[in-house]
Formats: sequence, C-alpha cells, structure tokens
Amino acid sequence: MQANIEQTILRNLLTDEKYMRKVLPFIKPDYFQGVYKTLFREVGKYVAKYNKLPSSESLSIELQDANMSQDQFTMAMEIVPQLFTIEKIDQEWLLNNTEKWCQDRAIYNSIMESISIIDGKHDSLTKNALPELLQKALGVAFDTNIGHDYIENAEERYDFYHKEEDRIPFDLDYFNKITKGGVARKTFNIALAGTGVGKSLFMCHVAASSLVEGRNVLYITMEMAEERIAERIDANLLNVPIDQLDSMSKDMFTEKVNNLARKTTGRLIVKEYPTGSAHAGHFRALLNELKLKKQFEPDVIFVDYLNICASSRMKAMGGAINSYTYIKAIAEELRGLAVEFDLPIFSATQTTRSGYSNSDVGLEDTSESFGLPATADLMFALISTEELQKDGQMMVKQLKNRYNDPTQHKRFVIGVDRSKMRLYDVEETQQNLMDDTPVFDKTNSGERLSQEKFGDFKL
Repeated sequence: MQANIEQTILRNLLTDEKYMRKVLPFIKPDYFQGVYKTLFREVGKYVAKYNKLPSSESLSIELQDANMSQDQFTMAMEIVPQLFTIEKIDQEWLLNNTEKWCQDRAIYNSIMESISIIDGKHDSLTKNALPELLQKALGVAFDTNIGHDYIENAEERYDFYHKEEDRIPFDLDYFNKITKGGVARKTFNIALAGTGVGKSLFMCHVAASSLVEGRNVLYITMEMAEERIAERIDANLLNVPIDQLDSMSKDMFTEKVNNLARKTTGRLIVKEYPTGSAHAGHFRALLNELKLKKQFEPDVIFVDYLNICASSRMKAMGGAINSYTYIKAIAEELRGLAVEFDLPIFSATQTTRSGYSNSDVGLEDTSESFGLPATADLMFALISTEELQKDGQMMVKQLKNRYNDPTQHKRFVIGVDRSKMRLYDVEETQQNLMDDTPVFDKTNSGERLSQEKFGDFKL
C-alpha cells in the first residue's frame, strides 16, 4: 500500500501541474522510502530550477547523476515510464489522501527520531525537543489557499457578505446583541473578573446553554475537579440548587438527566488537567484522541482558565520568562488552536489586585498581561458590587469587540442565580448603565485607577 500511494503521488506530481503546485511545498523527501525518495528529490530539484514539470526523458537523464546504487538506478528506470501514464482521478480524494499520507509519515518520522533521542543516539537534539517534534508532526496540514484576489474574487466576497455565518449563540439577549448573534468560529473570547466574581459560573452557564442548543462542548478545567464542573452544570441544567444535588434520589437524578438527553443532540466532555501543566499542544492531542476514541468533535471549547495554562513555546525555550510574555503566548496559542480546529474558544483571566477592588474594571486591570486584548476577538469584564449582589445581578462591560461596535451597549446587567449556577436576562428597565460613565460601589473605599494613565491605548 505504501508503494502504491507513493507512486500515485509521484505520478500526479509529474502529470498534473495544478496538483503539483498545490502540494509540492508541503511534501518532504523523508516522507518517501527507498527509490521513491530519490525520484521525488529529483522532481523537486527540476521544478525548483526550471519552474516546470520534467519530461520522462529529462527525468531519466537527471537520475543518471543521482547518488544511488546500480540496483536502485535500475529500479528507478523501470518505475519512470509508469509515472507518466495519465489516469483520471478524483482531485478531492487525491488531495485528502495526500494530506493524510503526509501526516502519517510526519508522525512516523517524529516517533523514530524521538526514539533515537531517548536512546541518546541523536547528534544534536535532547529530550527537551520531544514535545515540539510531536507537536509539529501533529500539526502537518495543507494550506492550498494562496490569498484573496481583490478583483477576481469580488463575487465570492459579495457572497461572503450575505452569507449567514454559523455562530454559537448565547441564551442571553445582550450578549447576542453585542456579538451579532453569537460567537463565530476561529475566535478567542475572554472574560475578565476578580476571584469569586463569576468567571467559572459564566463559562459553565454558556457551556450548558450550548449543550441544550445541540452543540458538542469540550470543557477543560485546571482550577476545579471534573466532578465540580459537572456539578455546576448539573445545577444549571437540572434546575436544582447546587447544595441540594446530593439530597436527590438516584431515580430522580437519572430521570432528569435522561429527560435532558432526549432534548439535545449535543454532548459535553469535561477534562481536568493539573494546574499550570497543560498547554495548547496537550489540548490538540486531546482533540485528536476524542475524535479517534469517542467520535467526538467539539463545536466550542472552554478553557478554565487562561492564567493557569502553560505555554508550549515558552516551555520549550526554557529559562526565565516574564509573565507578560508568557500569558500573551498562551493566549496566542489558544487562538491558534481555535483557527486550526475551526471553532470558538472561551477562556477567562484574573483582574489585578487593584481591579478586584474596583467596580469599574478596565483593560488596565488585566492581570499579568496587558497584551491579551490584542489577541482576543471579544473581551469583557464581569463586575460585582454589593449593590448588584443584593439585586441578584452582575454588570458586564465590553473591553474589546471585533464582532460589533463596542460603544453600543458598553455596559449592561445580567441576572445571576448563584444557587443554580445560572445567568438570565433582566427587564429592559433595569438596563440603566448604558453610558460610559464610571460606576462606583458606594460601599467600596478603594479608589479607581486613573483612566488617563492608559488613555493612549488603542484596540
């Protein structure tokens, strides 16, 4: 089978210029074995030099100068005529199988190289390079799009403007208003809040509502145990106060879960990692494993939370790294994961100590990395004051918004039922915080940081 696919790829490289232009940049000689490696290398050298495909005669002549044994040369000359036979083949199938073959060969080569490193037989690499080697292999993929031609692709661009985008909607009106119907694919969305304000509550609620909408949800936790996250989602979806879940009978609990299962086609997976140990590379491996073992592909991912993730890039570099660079790297890697898997990712970050005591949180209150807003597509603060708590409410303040004008509905309030881990819409008459005037908690003695200090910051 190996020889068959290698021969198929080589034959189409030599007879189909369009296919050759698409895939040649992504194929490495080491993906081939034996004489096929030499054949591919000579084809690549010829294309690079003359910018066109070799003929059967020219390839045969080039092979005479190739570094190979007489037996290999004889075999190559026997194969060459077969490579120039034109066979009609489905292009989509060919591209998909070429990509899969490249991925399989990259992983195999990475494993073999890893074994040589572990055995101490590698000339230059150490065990520290293993995660990066495997990550690169797992990330092998074709990108056959060479860009958007403004004039030629005008019609496609018009169709895009009028295309109804697949989004993950909220069950909260104002969040749908500020995102024009929900978060889009390939986006990174961040909630900013102090300890205990409601970061996990917000993400658990949105995860629960996405499940009800029939979406597949992956919830990654590094702060709480899997069971604790599931407990919060149980309280939300089963409409039972969290402190009463343990008093429910098994029959009643099972009946409620079964009723929920009949109402949705979605699935929810909760995965726990130790604090600070997991990064985007681990999440990528998890996604591949879930697809393989459970036939599960998420529509949306929640990472709880950003500040206690690790960075694959920074970890590989080693040495002392400042927190700004580290947290920004984590955010960039998570956004890259969202793009790679064509889905939205939600995460959260802590406020600074000054931000925790403020009732009007701003970008300057982003803990550890002021660079996060540049990476996020949507970033908002969750604000709680004693007055809001008494009313069973929480304030939301937009900090960054690529979906819509962030000055529209800059601030709004949502209802909070902490016993059932639920958020809900409040009456329109209660939306009295729509302007951009800072709102202070009268019970709070802490002073607001000067907004002029960061007045020059541009989103």
